[in-house]
Amino acid sequence: MRSTKARALVTVALMAFTAFGAGCSSDSSSSQVSTSAEASPAQQDGGHRKLDQLVGEWNGAKSTFIAGGTADNPIKSDITSRWHWIGKTGNNFMQEEAEGSFGGKPYYRLGTLGYSPTDDRYEWSTVDSVTPMMMTYKGTKASGGAADIVMVGEFTDPGVLGPQFVGKTIPMRTEIKLESADRATMEIYFAPPGEAERIADRVILTRK
Repeated sequence: MRSTKARALVTVALMAFTAFGAGCSSDSSSSQVSTSAEASPAQQDGGHRKLDQLVGEWNGAKSTFIAGGTADNPIKSDITSRWHWIGKTGNNFMQEEAEGSFGGKPYYRLGTLGYSPTDDRYEWSTVDSVTPMMMTYKGTKASGGAADIVMVGEFTDPGVLGPQFVGKTIPMRTEIKLESADRATMEIYFAPPGEAERIADRVILTRK
């Protein structure tokens, strides 16, 4: 009698587990379909589609006006800039990877560029081999429809603007100009305390 009861309980448990497993399999499949749909470029809005122009590999003519460069004598270098959509984010964000040289040393930058439909603005964060911190910029709300992408932020100067500004909070601004299918310009501006805003870096991108 006890053995018959035990077998019955095991049978019920196995049936419940099988049903649960089937339910999980169905949910997982639905989740995968949803993710696949979200990753489709056709699902992007106009703010994201505007960035499609950056996808691909570019030659970058880089001029740096700080960290040893000046307005009259910038440090010039050549970089390669590669842009692609991050599919696992549903193509909500782009990644840029730039490599080359700066001041005779290897140069590297990794950037993430996105568009916020809720705020109708672009957002940009970078890490590189020159400044030991993340640089983060956001456009003003409702600025996404402007011809140029303009985003602002601030950072604590580690010394790139000179010893007098070490530890100071420096407002900064990035502009991305999508001039044509084969040319774009990226510029960074800094505004040291008590001084007028100055250009810090310019990269002219031409498609390879």
